Amino acid sequence: MTHAQVTALAYGLLAFFAVWATILIPQLIVHHARFGRIDRRRVITTAVVTLYSCLALAVVFLPLPGPHTKHLSQTVQLHPFQWIDDIHTELLKHGLSSAHALTSLTFQQVAMNVLLFLPLGLFARVLWKRGLIGTTLIGFTVSLMIETTQVTANFGTAPFVYRIFDVDDLLNNTAGAMLGWLVGALYLALRKVPSVVDAQPVRSERIDFAKTR
Repeated sequence: MTHAQVTALAYGLLAFFAVWATILIPQLIVHHARFGRIDRRRVITTAVVTLYSCLALAVVFLPLPGPHTKHLSQTVQLHPFQWIDDIHTELLKHGLSSAHALTSLTFQQVAMNVLLFLPLGLFARVLWKRGLIGTTLIGFTVSLMIETTQVTANFGTAPFVYRIFDVDDLLNNTAGAMLGWLVGALYLALRKVPSVVDAQPVRSERIDFAKTR
């Protein structure tokens, strides 16, 4: 993880505390009005989704370009799976063998893109009850919105384009959402196992006391 990403996560965490402090009290008031009590599960769920949203947005858009930030030589990358060639180029540059591919900065970035959308797929399955196709569309749409925002310099609010529109990001983000859906489906399936076992009727054996005498 790069220094810029660590810094972005720190800002995302600060944003979470600010947003959470803003929505927590109204949520507690609504809970008392609707349920007569505080639903801890709903409160925790809201906190987790808010934390993920803040961290994800921070990683995607921060750090913002400063006065000394260099302009990108390329702002659009439309070649699918270009990251495979980029890993090879990076290994050649540093004189490393293919055994170091998983430790390359390019692969770490790919893994980060996949992991970034994994919670989204998990939420789609567990919280929003979406199917795999629906989750895939959600992941692709959210990723496309992010890439469009980046290639338009945050819709003109940034001084210039400082992030690349990368088709590989679309693919990897969508794959991350699909993987998250599978994790959520597995979690729900495992959670049902104890309840199914408990629901099995206990067979009692009848003892023929006449034969035992």
